[in-house]
Amino acid sequence: MRVIQLLPTLSFGDAIGNDTIALMGAIKELGYSTEIYAENIDKRLPEGIAKKVDKLRDLKKDDVLIYHKSTGTDLTFRIEEFKCRRIMVYHNITPPEFFRPYSTAATQLTEHGYKGVKFLRDKVDYVLADSSFNKGELLKMGYSCPIDVRPILIKFEDYNQAPDEATIKKYSDGKKNLVFVGRIAPNKKQENVISAFFCYKKLNPDSRLILVGSPTGMENYHERLVKYANALGIGDDVIFPGHIKFSEILAYYRLADAFVCMSEHEGFCVPLVEAMFFNVPVIAYDTSAISDTLGGSGVLLDNNDPVFAAAVIDRVLTDEKLRESIIAGQRRRLEDFSYERIKATFDKQLTDYINGKKATE
Repeated sequence: MRVIQLLPTLSFGDAIGNDTIALMGAIKELGYSTEIYAENIDKRLPEGIAKKVDKLRDLKKDDVLIYHKSTGTDLTFRIEEFKCRRIMVYHNITPPEFFRPYSTAATQLTEHGYKGVKFLRDKVDYVLADSSFNKGELLKMGYSCPIDVRPILIKFEDYNQAPDEATIKKYSDGKKNLVFVGRIAPNKKQENVISAFFCYKKLNPDSRLILVGSPTGMENYHERLVKYANALGIGDDVIFPGHIKFSEILAYYRLADAFVCMSEHEGFCVPLVEAMFFNVPVIAYDTSAISDTLGGSGVLLDNNDPVFAAAVIDRVLTDEKLRESIIAGQRRRLEDFSYERIKATFDKQLTDYINGKKATE
């Protein structure tokens, strides 16, 4: 029996790619023969880590196909061709309305993605959703198969690498560093982070905002963000590092005094967990899967009013006892995402499924 993972693109360094590779290790430790197949394989990944989809053949009835769903792709509509047992890992898809003002291609891709999710309603036997929010989305779309929640598997040992020294030196100048990590995309609402920073800067002029994330594919949105920051007169203190090395990302987490998230759509949001790992207090707008991931830790905002957000940021950064309490809560929540704990959850879910035990519906 084989347990095969399938996805359209296996990328270097992104949450889904990392999750897929980590799951491969977990599956091997369970003693099953396993491989990853993808239409596109990032050349920066180790050679042989995955194979092209067209090489996937000879799947038998007892084999298990794990399909990672996170975007629009024709591959979704081929899943029923694989005559074996089928599991979907649902990472969620950003609603197309976020992209309509900025990119026709991204809008069409996400529309295609939702069509694919609906198509798979009766094509998979079991679903592992990254969050309760993702599970709820599938139930709304009419899924009736068993669905369990299984957070993304994160190898925290990777974060113990040395941060980029030049970045650390450049921004260790005494200013308060507000940081958000996430691709430059309309659903992430970086403009609302900029608005909150504009208000916070009135309370603490000696501060900057660092928006870590690649703008690739969202150049129009990125341009609008830059113009907005400049129009507010804070352009010099709103930093867009762009596509950077992992060591630089680590540096920005180590530099951060607060992690500010105003995103309006997340299926899980790995950067929240990363901020917890680096003991950075999280202040986040309560939408989509944000509260699922924070699990009672951090500071949840019930609205996106920039004046209110700025006041909360200022309180967190000036009240040392409050800050310590927030970080302590995040440390406790971080334990729930330990590699060993999530791996054990996945091991049981996969083993129970293979053995025919009924999953949580």
